[in-house]
Amino acid sequence: MQTLSPITIFGEVLFDCFPDGAEVLGGAPFNVAWHLRGFGLSPSFISRVGQDGRGDQIRSSMQSWGLDSTFLQSDASHPTGRVRVSIEANEPHYDIVPESAYDFIQARDIPKLPAHGILYHGSLALRHPVAAAALAAVKAMHQGTIFLDVNLRTPWWSREVIQPLLDDADHVKLNEAELALLAVDGPKVGLLADDDASLGSVMRDFAHQHGLETLIVTRGARGAMLWSGGEMATVGPAPDTRIVDTVGAGDAFAAAFLLGLSQQWSPSDSLDHARDFAAALVSRQGATIDDPSVYQEFLTSWGCR
Repeated sequence: MQTLSPITIFGEVLFDCFPDGAEVLGGAPFNVAWHLRGFGLSPSFISRVGQDGRGDQIRSSMQSWGLDSTFLQSDASHPTGRVRVSIEANEPHYDIVPESAYDFIQARDIPKLPAHGILYHGSLALRHPVAAAALAAVKAMHQGTIFLDVNLRTPWWSREVIQPLLDDADHVKLNEAELALLAVDGPKVGLLADDDASLGSVMRDFAHQHGLETLIVTRGARGAMLWSGGEMATVGPAPDTRIVDTVGAGDAFAAAFLLGLSQQWSPSDSLDHARDFAAALVSRQGATIDDPSVYQEFLTSWGCR
């Protein structure tokens, strides 16, 4: 399968560190890059890791998966990113460790990138001005479209930071709770969660406000809604979905939708395929899949060669 549009991914790579000592490699942009490579694409993944054992493990994992590490920077002063996971009353809580290597992605250390294609980024890695400046430099050289995957994590976000990112983007993905926080009439959105027409109206206003080409709102067990070019589309949950682990579901959704943008699928096809791939991910443990045959099965079912 040939990629019609090159994809550049910017953002965090980190380890989720659990109380029992287990560490799981992740970070939304890394997960997206991993899935795209599984689908046969060759994304340029821009991030930064420490000169430590975790950083070495990330490079090794990328190499074994065939994911290009040319754009993965090395930091002698800051450690590889971590999230400390604690369990309280059977619920997970996350402490995203600050001053991590990905907070210090350096613009000067980024090799030349394709000027066209798709630039994907989230919002967490922009919590530090150094990484934010690096993304601004990448955007200044980028002449293609921008896909913003909103990921609001308290206290690492503010409306003042997110609003300009929304204005810069062509395609935006967020969930209902995030739309509720960012929309002008946000407090009403939660009350309209089961009302497709009302939520669609909020989405249209939001898309027009920020000049978007595409707006995706994920709704958990209720599926997702899409506004694209003035048209609305809705997809429900995948039938017979067996939920094992929901971590990374949004990243899987974003990766499949990005694949659709790259391959110039229709927005409705991209929405359906993203839903199906996310459903497959939540039926297994972990935020990524290390079995190439799983990706190939989807590509075959989607008519890709």
